[in-house]
Amino acid sequence: MSTARTTRVIGTTLMTITVLIATAIAALMLVPSVLGFDRYVITGGSMSGTFERGTVVYERQVPVADLEVGDIITYIPPAESGIDEPVTHRILSITDDPAVEGGRILRTQGDANASADPWTFTLAATVQPRVEGWVPGIGWIFIVLSMPGIRMLAIGLPAAIIAALFLRDLIRGLRG
Repeated sequence: MSTARTTRVIGTTLMTITVLIATAIAALMLVPSVLGFDRYVITGGSMSGTFERGTVVYERQVPVADLEVGDIITYIPPAESGIDEPVTHRILSITDDPAVEGGRILRTQGDANASADPWTFTLAATVQPRVEGWVPGIGWIFIVLSMPGIRMLAIGLPAAIIAALFLRDLIRGLRG
C-alpha cells in the first residue's frame, strides 16, 4: 500500500471516528429535549456520591404539587442566600402551609453536604424541573467549551481546516 493511500485511510478512519463521537454527543443533548427533558450540567460538588461535577442531568417539568421528599430538583435559592446560580439538591422536607404563597415550603440538601441548606423556600411557578436521570462525565465538554479561548479554538480550528482543504482543492483545480 502506498504512503498516500495509507495516509488517506488513516485520515478517513479518524474523520469517521470523530463524526461518530460528535453524533453520539449531539444525540445525548438533542434527543432528550425532543422527549420533553431539559438538561443541566453539574458544576459543583454538593451532590457528589450521587453524581459528580461534569455530569449532565436530565430534568422533566412536573407540577410543584407532585414533588416529594427525596426528589432532586434544580432551582435558584432565595435572594437572601447570596447564591444567584441554579442549585441541584435533594428535597429534604416539604411543609404544606396554605398561608404561604405557593402553599409548600421546601428545604433541600446536597447529598455530599453534612447539613441541610440554611434556607427554606417556596416555588413561585406551578411547575418545577425534577431530575429524572443523568449521564456522568459528558458535561465536561460543555464546561470546557464555556472557556472563551477553548470555544474560539473549537470553532476556529475546524473552520481553518475546511478553508485550507478548500484552498488546496481550488489550487489543484486551477493547475489541472
